[in-house]
Amino acid sequence: MTVRRLPALPRFAVPAALTALLALLAGCGIRPTEVPTDFGPAPSRVRCSLAEPDASARTVPGVPAQVFLLCGSSLVAVDRTVRVPDGASDSGRRVLMAQGLVDQLAQPPSGAEKESGYTTDVRQRVAVTGPRAGDPEETLRLDTAPEDLTSYALAQVVCTLSDSAAAEGDGSVVLAGPADSSARRYTCTDEVRARPGSNEPPSRRVGGG
Repeated sequence: MTVRRLPALPRFAVPAALTALLALLAGCGIRPTEVPTDFGPAPSRVRCSLAEPDASARTVPGVPAQVFLLCGSSLVAVDRTVRVPDGASDSGRRVLMAQGLVDQLAQPPSGAEKESGYTTDVRQRVAVTGPRAGDPEETLRLDTAPEDLTSYALAQVVCTLSDSAAAEGDGSVVLAGPADSSARRYTCTDEVRARPGSNEPPSRRVGGG
């Protein structure tokens, strides 16, 4: 008796048949097993985003305020509290507010802020005083000349003070150094907040010292 052999399937027919089989299984509601993947744990906290305000800031009595810290390559506002004694004159209160805000910038960020990526480039205390004779009345004099601060630190100081009760509320602040230098009006712009390392706060001279 003659045995007839079945013709061999072409090589390309095997993958085609397998594909058809998988499609048939999928149509019947049977899903092929997926290969497990492991990309590591999900991030525990969104960078530059605090889950809630720092608890220590809520328990300190004083005036609610905000300071600008560095996070990534930008300035980000965080909540703070500044203590201003009762009975101070308007000009004295403005200087005390400015001093309290600059002191907050010089303090290391809290643990939660560090975990979220916040830093500060104001590395030491900067003393703040009021205007001298010949200065505009809103001048704040620093014991470190503004031009001697790093571009990051200057942006932090300018944006923090210009956005506070220490300034006139127009997005700018008048600053001068300890020497007989002229006061300058510094402005906190969107570009400065976005890239403080590349964009120094624009300024113009406003009076003689």
